[in-house]
Amino acid sequence: MFLRLFISSLVLLTLSACAEPPYNNLDNKQLKTLLAQGVPIYDVRRVDEWRSTGIIESSQLLTFVGGDARLSPDFMPRFTTAVNRHDPVILICRTGNRTSKLAQYLVEELGYTQVYNVRHGITHWISDGNPVVRAGL
Repeated sequence: MFLRLFISSLVLLTLSACAEPPYNNLDNKQLKTLLAQGVPIYDVRRVDEWRSTGIIESSQLLTFVGGDARLSPDFMPRFTTAVNRHDPVILICRTGNRTSKLAQYLVEELGYTQVYNVRHGITHWISDGNPVVRAGL
């Protein structure tokens, strides 16, 4: 009995891990296409991270999680005021981990319908030789 329950649980976990996320993941080519179409991009990293790597030129800068690993108190009010639930929006962070969690929350809990996560974040953007800007950071 225990073995059957364990195997069933393992199968369910495996299947749920394979499920597509409720948002859209982007590679750098897809990101360039959406940026060219004027879709806004929100860089949700911290100020020190923006200064360290630079940012994609048209990025809106809005810190999601502070250095203390806590949600920035002004993030949600500012984001939800600026971005309509049915408008497309791109999210980028360092490697795509923070933004994948944020994208999932925006879709599943707040009803956003066109959320795009930059799968490997700014690090992959830079390693592919794409431009960043540093002025004003």
